Order: sequence, then C-alpha cells, then structure tokens
Amino acid sequence: MEQVKIIKEERSLIDRIKGFGYLLPAIVILCLFMFWPFIQTIYRSLFLTNNLGANAEFLGIGNYQELLTSSSFWNSVLVTLHFVLIVVIVGVIIGFLTALLCQKTFPGIKFFSASYAMPMAIASAGMAMIFQVMLNPTVGIVNRVLGTFTNYLANPDTALLAVGILTGWLNSGMNFLYFSSGLASIDESLYESGSIDGANGLQKFLFITLPSLKPTLFFVIVTNVINAFQGFGQINILTKGGPGQSTNVIVYDIYRNAFMNYRYGFASAESVVLFLIVMVLTIIMFRFRKGANN
Repeated sequence: MEQVKIIKEERSLIDRIKGFGYLLPAIVILCLFMFWPFIQTIYRSLFLTNNLGANAEFLGIGNYQELLTSSSFWNSVLVTLHFVLIVVIVGVIIGFLTALLCQKTFPGIKFFSASYAMPMAIASAGMAMIFQVMLNPTVGIVNRVLGTFTNYLANPDTALLAVGILTGWLNSGMNFLYFSSGLASIDESLYESGSIDGANGLQKFLFITLPSLKPTLFFVIVTNVINAFQGFGQINILTKGGPGQSTNVIVYDIYRNAFMNYRYGFASAESVVLFLIVMVLTIIMFRFRKGANN
C-alpha cells in the first residue's frame, strides 16, 4: 500500500507571529492597568513612603511584620470574613429564589424578571444613599414598619449586617441572571422522567434541579466571594468603617491607611496580603469542587 507523505507548509515569520499581533492591544492594556500597578504595589510595600507617596526608605518586610502584629488588621480580617459570609448568603439566596420564581410563565413575568435583575444596573453609591434614608431612625420606612426607632447603621451589632444585606441585594441581580441561565439549560426530559417515576415537586427540586445547578452555583459563589472582598463604596457612604471598627473591612482599611494616614507603603502591604487571602480562598474552593466531583 502506497504511503501518503504529509508535507508541512512552510510558514513565514510574519505568519507565525501574526496571531500574537491580534492579541497585542489586549496584552498592552492588561499590562498597563493590571500587571504594572500590581508589581508597583508589591515594590512599594517594601518601602516607607512620604506624604506624597514617594518611596523614602527601604524597609524590606518591615511593613508586613507590622501588619501581621497589628490588632487593627486582624480585626479588619475578621470583619471582612463576616461581611463576605453575609453578602454571599444574601446574594445567592435572593438570586436563586427569584430565578426559581421566574421559571413559571404568568402574566407580567417580564416585569418581574426586569425588577429582579435591576439591582445590577443600580449604582451602589446611589442605592447606599437611598438605603441610608430607609434606615433613618425617625422617618425611615424600615423603622416605621418594625415600629422601632433604632439607628441600625450606628449600632455596632447591626451596622455590618445592614451593609452586608445591601451589598448582597446589589449582587443578587447578576446572580439572578446566572441562575436563570442555569435553570433554562436543564433538560426538560429529566423532569418528564421524574414525573413518570412518580417524583413530586420537592424530589424533582432536590434530585434534578440542585444537582444540575452545581456548576452555576459554584461559579456564583466564587464570583460573589471575590466581589465581597472588594466591597468599599457602600461602607464608605454608610458607615465609614464605624461605629468603632465594626465595619472596617480590609479594603476600607487600605483606603484609610493610604489616603487618610498617608501610609502608602503600609497600605500596599495590606493590599498584597488581601490578594493572597483571596487567591488562597479561590484555590481552596476549586480544590473542594474538584474533590466533590471525584
């Protein structure tokens, strides 16, 4: 049998690097606005800076040593973890329930779908100001409905919960879209098979809907955790890290050290530690998912 020879086409240097040329604009933008500032942050974290942010004295790991022995920093880590937990729980539950409600067709479904997705289109700063009026101890609708005169944002026991609920609700709009897309992709034949086997609505939800939504749920949780770690605008408007340090999350602590205390090197070290915390948590979640799949 005659053998077929495969002759490789000779490609010029331009043809071989042409693909990289198409990627070049995106690579340049990423380098300018993401990688270079991050490298600068790591470099600056090794210095004592002056009030203008210029590197004044090399400290090595001095900023990190001070940071890891600071009770204020560890308090902000604890507050941040509580804040992330509240935001993820509230955002995922609201997004999931609203997506389930909109799976059934009924008059006005488009209006409700648009309403549930609306939080992602509202500016967090604007919503924080509206939320501030809603929680006003004398004229706010929340106190009117509950019949109380409590200033929830000035109470250390409720301030973080209030800000977390607002942030979770703002995230619920995007979660609603993710869950709606995940629910729409579930094969209807699975539900038909369940009906033939005599499964009721709850059994279909537990053994068909939830397992089918695992990839979507994992994606939503990961993105919500990362977004929650970066929460800043609502806290800056509503509580400014207070009362006391009850809402002083890491990002707000970075802002305070950099732009109020003018300790840019120390704030840079805090930023690097925050990056490491988010990266480790993300790796743990991916490993947990991989272990669950196996």
